[in-house]
Amino acid sequence: MDSPSLDRVRHLEALDALARVNAVSLSARRVWAEIARLTRLGVEPVRVLDVACGGGDVLHSLARRARKGGSRVDLHGCDLSAVALDRARGRGADALDVTFQELDVMQNPIPSGFDVICSSLFLHHLPGEAAVHLLGAMSAATQRVLVVQDLLRTRLGYLYAWVGLGVLTRSDVARHDGRISVASAFTLDEAKALCRDAGLPDAELVRSWPQRFTLRWERA
Repeated sequence: MDSPSLDRVRHLEALDALARVNAVSLSARRVWAEIARLTRLGVEPVRVLDVACGGGDVLHSLARRARKGGSRVDLHGCDLSAVALDRARGRGADALDVTFQELDVMQNPIPSGFDVICSSLFLHHLPGEAAVHLLGAMSAATQRVLVVQDLLRTRLGYLYAWVGLGVLTRSDVARHDGRISVASAFTLDEAKALCRDAGLPDAELVRSWPQRFTLRWERA
């Protein structure tokens, strides 16, 4: 999916597959828990930035939850892919509640002023040194909370990717990338080492469904 030569139609199919994977994996629910907590503390609106947001499915899910619950949120997403951002901006009424921008976060500063900075299924695309840089940059940019969700490199995770993507999508790109992604992912111990190297030794890392980890760090 990262290839600039990928056909647009196949890219969009893969993004839709990724949206289904995020829905099954409860990605938006974990970010929403942070929004709800901050709302109870009196933060309003809660400003959220999704780094490498892809087709924007997590943000659109957050927008629907906010409308249903009457919560005030200010949702933003950034991604390097113009195709992904076109998909994100074209998701119907949900797109009206979210702002998207094209941004290479590995080459440019991450925007600041957000209460929650989150990212899902991006860290495994990076080698260790680059992953450390990204974690440091996101933690420096957030005003309150950082939430990173990603794959775990396990045999069961590889099996889930093989079977799950076979059920969830017909996209050959998503099926291919899913298996490669698990092989490129970090173990929980490796993720903890990344946090230490990024200056986040107090970050919380827990296993989460399905064969993922969730990294949570809060500014003191």
